[in-house]
Amino acid sequence: MGLECLIGIKFNDFVLVASDMSQLQSIIVQKSDADKMHQLSSHLIMAVSGESGDTTQFAEYIAKNIQLYKMRNGYELAPASAVHFTRHTIANHLRSREPYFVNSIMGGFDPDTNTPVLFYMDYLGSSVPVDHYAFGYGGMFTLGIMDRAHRLDMTKDEGYELLQSCVNEIKRRFIVNLPKFRVRMISKDGVKELPVIAAEGEAP
Repeated sequence: MGLECLIGIKFNDFVLVASDMSQLQSIIVQKSDADKMHQLSSHLIMAVSGESGDTTQFAEYIAKNIQLYKMRNGYELAPASAVHFTRHTIANHLRSREPYFVNSIMGGFDPDTNTPVLFYMDYLGSSVPVDHYAFGYGGMFTLGIMDRAHRLDMTKDEGYELLQSCVNEIKRRFIVNLPKFRVRMISKDGVKELPVIAAEGEAP
Protein backbone atom coordinates (compact mmCIF):
# COMPACT_ATOMS: atom_id res chain seq x y z
CA MET A 1 0.00 0.00 0.00
CA GLY A 2 1.17 3.52 -0.77
CA LEU A 3 -0.05 7.08 -0.37
CA GLU A 4 -0.16 7.54 -4.14
CA CYS A 5 -3.22 6.41 -6.06
CA LEU A 6 -3.61 4.95 -9.55
CA ILE A 7 -6.99 4.05 -11.06
CA GLY A 8 -7.73 2.12 -14.24
CA ILE A 9 -11.14 1.25 -15.70
CA LYS A 10 -11.85 -0.71 -18.88
CA PHE A 11 -14.96 -0.38 -21.03
CA ASN A 12 -16.08 -1.96 -24.31
CA ASP A 13 -14.45 0.64 -26.56
CA PHE A 14 -11.90 2.47 -24.43
CA VAL A 15 -9.87 2.52 -21.23
CA LEU A 16 -9.60 5.32 -18.66
CA VAL A 17 -6.44 5.65 -16.56
CA ALA A 18 -6.10 8.22 -13.77
CA SER A 19 -3.26 9.08 -11.40
CA ASP A 20 -3.00 11.58 -8.58
CA MET A 21 -0.84 14.63 -9.29
CA SER A 22 0.84 14.90 -5.87
CA GLN A 23 4.58 14.19 -5.59
CA LEU A 24 5.04 13.03 -2.00
CA GLN A 25 8.20 12.52 0.04
CA SER A 26 7.63 11.37 3.61
CA ILE A 27 5.24 13.98 5.09
CA ILE A 28 6.02 16.64 2.46
CA VAL A 29 4.14 17.43 -0.74
CA GLN A 30 6.94 18.36 -3.14
CA LYS A 31 4.76 19.29 -6.11
CA SER A 32 1.12 19.12 -7.14
CA ASP A 33 1.43 18.83 -10.93
CA ALA A 34 3.26 15.50 -11.26
CA ASP A 35 2.56 13.28 -14.26
CA LYS A 36 2.78 9.63 -13.22
CA MET A 37 1.65 8.29 -16.59
CA HIS A 38 4.01 7.39 -19.41
CA GLN A 39 2.98 6.79 -23.01
CA LEU A 40 4.72 3.63 -24.18
CA SER A 41 3.25 3.55 -27.70
CA SER A 42 0.47 5.15 -29.71
CA HIS A 43 -2.15 2.97 -27.96
CA LEU A 44 -0.58 2.14 -24.59
CA ILE A 45 -0.24 4.02 -21.29
CA MET A 46 1.55 2.97 -18.11
CA ALA A 47 0.75 4.67 -14.80
CA VAL A 48 3.39 4.02 -12.14
CA SER A 49 3.75 4.47 -8.39
CA GLY A 50 6.47 3.54 -5.94
CA GLU A 51 10.00 4.73 -5.23
CA SER A 52 10.47 7.98 -7.17
CA GLY A 53 13.82 7.02 -8.69
CA ASP A 54 12.64 3.54 -9.65
CA THR A 55 9.43 4.75 -11.29
CA THR A 56 11.20 7.21 -13.59
CA GLN A 57 14.06 4.89 -14.55
CA PHE A 58 11.81 1.86 -15.03
CA ALA A 59 9.20 3.68 -17.12
CA GLU A 60 11.86 5.19 -19.39
CA TYR A 61 13.57 1.80 -19.79
CA ILE A 62 10.29 0.13 -20.85
CA ALA A 63 9.31 2.99 -23.17
CA LYS A 64 12.67 3.08 -24.95
CA ASN A 65 12.73 -0.69 -25.45
CA ILE A 66 9.24 -0.64 -26.94
CA GLN A 67 10.33 2.18 -29.28
CA LEU A 68 13.41 0.15 -30.22
CA TYR A 69 11.19 -2.81 -31.10
CA LYS A 70 9.19 -0.60 -33.46
CA MET A 71 12.36 0.75 -35.11
CA ARG A 72 13.76 -2.75 -35.65
CA ASN A 73 10.56 -4.39 -36.88
CA GLY A 74 8.63 -1.57 -38.49
CA TYR A 75 5.50 -2.07 -36.35
CA GLU A 76 4.51 -1.53 -32.75
CA LEU A 77 4.43 -4.20 -30.08
CA ALA A 78 0.85 -5.22 -29.27
CA PRO A 79 -0.34 -3.94 -25.87
CA ALA A 80 -0.63 -7.45 -24.37
CA SER A 81 2.89 -8.29 -25.58
CA ALA A 82 4.23 -5.06 -24.09
CA VAL A 83 2.64 -6.00 -20.77
CA HIS A 84 4.35 -9.40 -20.83
CA PHE A 85 7.71 -7.75 -21.63
CA THR A 86 7.21 -5.37 -18.70
CA ARG A 87 6.34 -8.22 -16.33
CA HIS A 88 9.37 -10.19 -17.52
CA THR A 89 11.61 -7.17 -16.83
CA ILE A 90 10.27 -6.76 -13.28
CA ALA A 91 10.60 -10.50 -12.58
CA ASN A 92 14.20 -10.59 -13.81
CA HIS A 93 15.24 -7.56 -11.75
CA LEU A 94 13.45 -8.98 -8.70
CA ARG A 95 15.99 -11.81 -8.77
CA SER A 96 18.96 -9.45 -9.03
CA ARG A 97 20.57 -6.94 -6.70
CA GLU A 98 18.68 -4.08 -8.35
CA PRO A 99 14.93 -4.78 -8.07
CA TYR A 100 12.39 -2.19 -9.15
CA PHE A 101 9.89 -1.26 -6.42
CA VAL A 102 7.23 -0.16 -8.88
CA ASN A 103 3.49 -0.81 -9.08
CA SER A 104 1.78 -0.03 -12.35
CA ILE A 105 -1.50 -0.01 -14.23
CA MET A 106 -1.18 -0.53 -17.99
CA GLY A 107 -4.10 0.43 -20.18
CA GLY A 108 -4.24 0.24 -23.95
CA PHE A 109 -6.18 -0.56 -27.08
CA ASP A 110 -5.19 -3.23 -29.60
CA PRO A 111 -5.99 -1.92 -33.11
CA ASP A 112 -5.53 -5.38 -34.64
CA THR A 113 -8.19 -7.07 -32.51
CA ASN A 114 -10.16 -3.86 -31.83
CA THR A 115 -10.22 -4.60 -28.10
CA PRO A 116 -9.22 -2.58 -25.01
CA VAL A 117 -6.81 -4.07 -22.46
CA LEU A 118 -6.16 -3.24 -18.81
CA PHE A 119 -3.58 -4.94 -16.58
CA TYR A 120 -2.39 -4.29 -13.08
CA MET A 121 1.18 -5.22 -12.19
CA ASP A 122 2.87 -5.07 -8.81
CA TYR A 123 6.54 -4.91 -7.83
CA LEU A 124 6.68 -8.71 -7.45
CA GLY A 125 5.87 -9.23 -11.14
CA SER A 126 2.24 -10.29 -10.72
CA SER A 127 0.33 -9.32 -13.86
CA VAL A 128 -3.44 -9.79 -14.11
CA PRO A 129 -5.97 -8.57 -16.71
CA VAL A 130 -8.79 -6.69 -14.97
CA ASP A 131 -11.88 -4.63 -15.76
CA HIS A 132 -10.99 -2.09 -13.08
CA TYR A 133 -8.35 -1.67 -10.40
CA ALA A 134 -6.79 0.90 -8.09
CA PHE A 135 -3.40 0.98 -6.37
CA GLY A 136 -2.61 2.61 -3.04
CA TYR A 137 -4.68 3.37 0.02
CA GLY A 138 -7.06 5.26 -2.26
CA GLY A 139 -7.93 1.92 -3.82
CA MET A 140 -9.47 0.80 -0.52
CA PHE A 141 -12.08 3.57 -0.88
CA THR A 142 -12.70 3.26 -4.62
CA LEU A 143 -12.78 -0.46 -5.43
CA GLY A 144 -16.19 -0.82 -3.82
CA ILE A 145 -17.56 2.09 -5.87
CA MET A 146 -16.26 0.55 -9.09
CA ASP A 147 -17.57 -2.91 -8.14
CA ARG A 148 -21.03 -1.45 -7.68
CA ALA A 149 -21.24 1.12 -10.48
CA HIS A 150 -18.94 -0.10 -13.27
CA ARG A 151 -20.48 -1.42 -16.49
CA LEU A 152 -18.54 -2.34 -19.61
CA ASP A 153 -21.09 -0.58 -21.83
CA MET A 154 -20.73 2.82 -20.15
CA THR A 155 -20.19 5.88 -22.36
CA LYS A 156 -17.15 8.11 -22.09
CA ASP A 157 -19.09 10.68 -20.07
CA GLU A 158 -20.40 8.02 -17.70
CA GLY A 159 -16.91 6.59 -17.24
CA TYR A 160 -15.54 10.05 -16.48
CA GLU A 161 -18.32 10.59 -13.90
CA LEU A 162 -17.40 7.25 -12.30
CA LEU A 163 -13.81 8.46 -11.92
CA GLN A 164 -15.11 11.72 -10.43
CA SER A 165 -17.06 9.69 -7.84
CA CYS A 166 -13.89 7.79 -6.95
CA VAL A 167 -11.87 11.00 -6.51
CA ASN A 168 -14.60 12.56 -4.36
CA GLU A 169 -14.61 9.48 -2.12
CA ILE A 170 -10.83 9.65 -1.70
CA LYS A 171 -11.09 13.34 -0.81
CA ARG A 172 -13.86 12.66 1.71
CA ARG A 173 -12.37 9.64 3.49
CA PHE A 174 -8.57 9.62 3.02
CA ILE A 175 -6.51 11.58 5.54
CA VAL A 176 -3.85 12.43 2.91
CA ASN A 177 -4.73 15.25 0.54
CA LEU A 178 -4.84 14.03 -3.08
CA PRO A 179 -6.88 16.88 -4.59
CA LYS A 180 -6.28 16.41 -8.33
CA PHE A 181 -6.08 13.47 -10.72
CA ARG A 182 -4.73 13.46 -14.26
CA VAL A 183 -6.87 11.42 -16.68
CA ARG A 184 -6.11 9.87 -20.07
CA MET A 185 -8.34 7.84 -22.36
CA ILE A 186 -7.04 5.15 -24.73
CA SER A 187 -9.25 4.13 -27.63
CA LYS A 188 -8.96 3.15 -31.30
CA ASP A 189 -7.99 6.78 -31.99
CA GLY A 190 -4.99 6.59 -29.66
CA VAL A 191 -4.28 8.37 -26.39
CA LYS A 192 -6.29 11.45 -25.45
CA GLU A 193 -5.80 13.78 -22.49
CA LEU A 194 -9.02 14.50 -20.59
CA PRO A 195 -9.67 17.39 -18.19
CA VAL A 196 -8.05 17.08 -14.76
CA ILE A 197 -10.45 15.72 -12.15
CA ALA A 198 -10.52 17.81 -8.97
CA ALA A 199 -12.25 16.70 -5.81
CA GLU A 200 -15.33 18.57 -4.69
CA GLY A 201 -14.34 21.98 -3.34
CA GLU A 202 -10.96 21.98 -5.13
CA ALA A 203 -9.93 24.11 -8.10
CA PRO A 204 -9.04 21.99 -11.19
